Amino acid sequence: MSEAVDTPATTEQAAAPPSARRYNKWTRNSTLEDYSLRYAPRSFRTWTPYVVATTALGGIAYLADFAIGGSIAITHGFATAVTAILVAAVVIFVTGVPISYYSAKYAIDMDLLTRGAGFGYLGSTLTSLIYASFTFIFFALEGSIMAQAFDLGLHIPLAVGYLIASLIIIPLVVFGMTALSKLQVWTQPVWLVLMFAPFVSIAIIDPGKYSEWTSFAGNSTTGSSVSLLGVGLGAGVALSLIAQIGEQVDYLRFMPDKTAANSKRWWAAVLAAGPGWVVLGAFKQLGGAFLAFYVADEVGLVKAGEPIEQFLAGFKTFMPPWLALTIATFFVVLSQVKINVTNAYSGSLSWSNFFSRLLHRHPGRVVWIFLNVGISLALMEFGVFAFLNTVLGFYSNVAIAWIGAVTADLVVNKPLGLSPSYIEFKRAHLYNFNPVGFGSMLVASVVSILAFFDVFGETAQAFSPFIAIVLAFVLSPLVALATKGKYYIARHDEQPEPLMAGGVLSGVTSECVVCEETFERPDIVSCPFHAGAVCSLCCSLESSCHDMCKKPVALGLPTIV
Repeated sequence: MSEAVDTPATTEQAAAPPSARRYNKWTRNSTLEDYSLRYAPRSFRTWTPYVVATTALGGIAYLADFAIGGSIAITHGFATAVTAILVAAVVIFVTGVPISYYSAKYAIDMDLLTRGAGFGYLGSTLTSLIYASFTFIFFALEGSIMAQAFDLGLHIPLAVGYLIASLIIIPLVVFGMTALSKLQVWTQPVWLVLMFAPFVSIAIIDPGKYSEWTSFAGNSTTGSSVSLLGVGLGAGVALSLIAQIGEQVDYLRFMPDKTAANSKRWWAAVLAAGPGWVVLGAFKQLGGAFLAFYVADEVGLVKAGEPIEQFLAGFKTFMPPWLALTIATFFVVLSQVKINVTNAYSGSLSWSNFFSRLLHRHPGRVVWIFLNVGISLALMEFGVFAFLNTVLGFYSNVAIAWIGAVTADLVVNKPLGLSPSYIEFKRAHLYNFNPVGFGSMLVASVVSILAFFDVFGETAQAFSPFIAIVLAFVLSPLVALATKGKYYIARHDEQPEPLMAGGVLSGVTSECVVCEETFERPDIVSCPFHAGAVCSLCCSLESSCHDMCKKPVALGLPTIV
């Protein structure tokens, strides 16, 4: 790539529109918009590490974990289910550590992180779609669980329950992090008490059930012992949750800058709310496996996987049936609200990123909430819950290939110098496609999906998600080495963010010449087309420049002041 030099304005530059871009009031409102397509500025990140971590972990209230654990145990038996859940948890935790760290350090969400971690500006469009799929699939699963509670506790038909479960989320998620942080912090203690209560009660009243659980075979043809194929299939279902790390970092990007004074609290919050979510997640899956066994004789194996039935039986151990039904219904609804506000919030971010690159339009994050919830409602009405294992097993092949490629770039390519040491997310500095991450994910996804559909035999079919992550993790550094990392940076940032003492970003600001708003330096690029400093969002939405700033010609880049 040729270095930029000072020259007179080009013809293309002269053609730049003189009028300022005006966004609608939803987009201009930082409380609603939550910096959905850009770096989260220091001036907005005013929460403590504790509040950010608690907000992030609040979304882990979802009960799909109980349904997943129950489903795996019913299908494969006790020993296989426990092994599969623990294996998946280890993989999810290990891959979540670097992703959480880089997101919190650079104050960017999963999409922006993916752009700079080997996928390129347009290459990460596909991963935005994968991530959006995760949010609406799990919104539908969680909404279905809420509707089951409405049906059992309030006698509301499922079809109507699906609609209610969708509509009540929208007003809660419109105000983004500002509202969600309060919701999650205030409700977390109540949720924790209600979640653990059945397990403590059973341990006191009928402790023998825990030892009986070890003999639970469910529908498994191999009994309660470990089955290798069952471990692969069960872990594949649990690994569909690997993209949950994206929802965690959607909150972790609001962490304050790490300093010498807050270093321990900063790391504790990042590890607990980032990869640490899966510790609680694995416990919930194991809890779902146990409660499915506990309630199976009463309601049958088909309904034993439904969280409302599981917790109703648990609450009945220490309160009368009428009260148990009321509390169980309240608990399920509370849990599903806590997670589906996160699913809807993260979905709005991913759709914003997806469509801004394809259409060069950004009506605001709030608009995409309705799209995400609408797709989820359609899935609920089509009965997605009945196909839980199949849907999640297939999805995990693509999701884990994406996470595997990103993780490899962060923990292998960057330390070895095969990729830049920092995360670059701005369009003006990125190639559209980087074969390192994008190519590795595509190859790994295709091979693992073929394995999932039994092209390579039943063992490969059972372990198809592991094929995906191993291939993606190995291919990423190999492709980076082969391409010498030249597809990461199309144009270097000629004026990086100044630092204060201790390596903290200075918070220096510049005005965008297009929208005439002020932004911190990491969100600003020099633009020859507009002959001035431009914010990353205006850069993304510009359709007339044809990426002239990245062409190997003399550009005459302006100075950012």
